[in-house]
Amino acid sequence: MTLVPALLCAAGVYLVWLSFWPSEKKARKPRENKTVAMLRQAEIQKVSPRLFYLLSVVIAGVGGLLVLALTGLTNLALILAVFGFFLPRFLVGQRAKKRQAQVRELWPDAVDHLRSAIRAGLSLPEALMQLQYRGPEQLRPAFEQFSADYRSTGEFVASLNRLKARLADPTADNIVEALKVTREVGGTDLGRLLGTLSEFLRENARTRSELEARQSWTVNAAKLAVVAPWVVLCLMASQPGTVTAYNSFAGLMVMVGGLAVSFIAYRIMLRVGALPEEKRVLV
Repeated sequence: MTLVPALLCAAGVYLVWLSFWPSEKKARKPRENKTVAMLRQAEIQKVSPRLFYLLSVVIAGVGGLLVLALTGLTNLALILAVFGFFLPRFLVGQRAKKRQAQVRELWPDAVDHLRSAIRAGLSLPEALMQLQYRGPEQLRPAFEQFSADYRSTGEFVASLNRLKARLADPTADNIVEALKVTREVGGTDLGRLLGTLSEFLRENARTRSELEARQSWTVNAAKLAVVAPWVVLCLMASQPGTVTAYNSFAGLMVMVGGLAVSFIAYRIMLRVGALPEEKRVLV
């Protein structure tokens, strides 16, 4: 019987000891919605995620009904309706990647303009605001909003954070964080830092462009290999025997298996030929 009081006493001592070491739970930063980031990168900021998914459902429904009316294949209409649901996401993702590739080539010029403005004697906020007039055309709207934001609030770091959120670009994150550190701790090597950064960004963009041009035929072949069987099936649907065969349960299983194989093969080919993407780690 003496064991139970001993255990209770030990537990009490342990709890008292824990009270002297309060655990500090770090609040996790909420992760940015991937759909919101994709729409922002594709410059479709006026479309909310809810409206985007609603449009995807409408396209899926219209596409499925259209295929059903043309071919009479219920199973094929259902499968292509699934394709139709993911089609807007695929197109917006391609637009976002294309825009990121274009912006990647513009950042060295923007950094050069910023370096020249600082060498001319302008302060860091003034140099950034000058980019709305002298910076690359595609980046001017973002810096115009930064200029209006900074003039209305007078908070440089907060305005930089909002600029980084609007651009949603890994390169912009690195530049903004470097500017924030320079603003807070000071330093006379900002011009040299920007010059080195400009050369690195220009070399990185040149190398990536060459690699993407060489692998473009692989990506196009993967897309063609995925789409071709379904186009052939739609053409075969003009024969009554095909409609009867593929509207059965066995026909559905064949199409579902073909869909799974097409998806897995497409993802594997893209993964094998994909270039490493720079991730946003400073958000």
